[in-house]
Amino acid sequence: MNEILKRLKIKLNSMQEAASAAINGNQKDVVILSPTGTGKTLAYLLPLVQTLRTDSDAVQAVVLVPSRELAQQSAEVVKTMKAGVRTMSLYGGRPTMDEHRALRDEKPQIVFATPGRLNDHLDKQNFFAGVVKWLVIDEFDKCLEMGFQREMEDVITKLPSVERRILLSATELDSIPRFVRLTNVKKIDYTASTNQPQDRIEYFTLKSPTKDKLDMLYQLLLCLGDASSIVFLNYRDAVKRVADFLKERGFGISVYHGGLDQKAREAAIYRFANGSANILISTNLGSRGLDIPNVENIIHYHLPETVEDYTHRIGRTARWDKAGATFFLLSPEERIPESIQRRVEAYALPEALPAVPSPRMATLYIGKGKKDKLSKGDIVGFLCKKGELKANDIGRIDITERFTYVAIARRKVQQVLRLTKGEKIKGLNTLVEELK
Repeated sequence: MNEILKRLKIKLNSMQEAASAAINGNQKDVVILSPTGTGKTLAYLLPLVQTLRTDSDAVQAVVLVPSRELAQQSAEVVKTMKAGVRTMSLYGGRPTMDEHRALRDEKPQIVFATPGRLNDHLDKQNFFAGVVKWLVIDEFDKCLEMGFQREMEDVITKLPSVERRILLSATELDSIPRFVRLTNVKKIDYTASTNQPQDRIEYFTLKSPTKDKLDMLYQLLLCLGDASSIVFLNYRDAVKRVADFLKERGFGISVYHGGLDQKAREAAIYRFANGSANILISTNLGSRGLDIPNVENIIHYHLPETVEDYTHRIGRTARWDKAGATFFLLSPEERIPESIQRRVEAYALPEALPAVPSPRMATLYIGKGKKDKLSKGDIVGFLCKKGELKANDIGRIDITERFTYVAIARRKVQQVLRLTKGEKIKGLNTLVEELK
């Protein structure tokens, strides 16, 4: 574990240390309760990857998650550990047959899956379930809230050899359904601990003189500059209205809600996470399951409708040991909910407002991926040699089966598009264009 921690350049917090000790130190099932943003994903993955046999081609651990985004992000965390463990994410919105082929080819030892899609694979016997020893249910409270109880129950009945179970939740659980089959449980509860993420957040209000808060949002975002900010709204049509307003004024934005198809949702999160868009306009869908580091500001354009919505919205900032800020935009008749027991200050807008900021990065789409045997080294070499970039001009690289996303310095986009036009990568013709 020490080698992985050095590689990740992190130090475990007390919750993660307690979770590792509980998972490694006995044969009990483990329930981990800790607020959003405290590092629960690493808390269970660090000890888990050390128990898996890297010389085996069998799936040994199954992690159930409520969303495709959390499945993808959790799988990416394992890859960053470089612990020799193969992983895959399984979720709806793409053909099961494509995932089956990938399972057969990549032979993962751990899979992250949404309940419905995992049931599909188990029913078709697309991997051998008889040696799965670990079952993890991440965001267990959210899985129940989203109506996955029956599907989770079906999954558990199809995993006959599970010996250890780990449940994770950001909120206290009233009860745990019998179907989970917990035995001899060790509970790690940090929901009431000190040094909560909320304690590292500054709270502000802005009063709009009118019911329409668009102009107030515009002024606030000018003041926040190129900082990474999420604007939360309660309805999809409102997300579109706000996004159109900001886009017309030149802001770098991404839009995220449940009405988008899978590719559009993934592209939106990718652009926001890599700095190509510094503002994410989202419904509450974006308040859970997204692990995006360094989000500096949470803006409530619409007030959260429940305490849970509020808790998970602000959980997107002040992650780990970082600080953040949250802003409540209030129309004349609105007040901050009484349940929010925090010191909230009025945010003073300056008389002279800055110009519209530009995001620091831009995203390139390259029309080749894993099926073309493309590696990150190939991408960097191509962009440096053909596009005349320096290594520090290149940010995050994500290679999918059929295409690649690359973050590069925004000021170099036109240069790269011009110089790579008609050029080949690994001897293959490919399309290179900016993702907008």
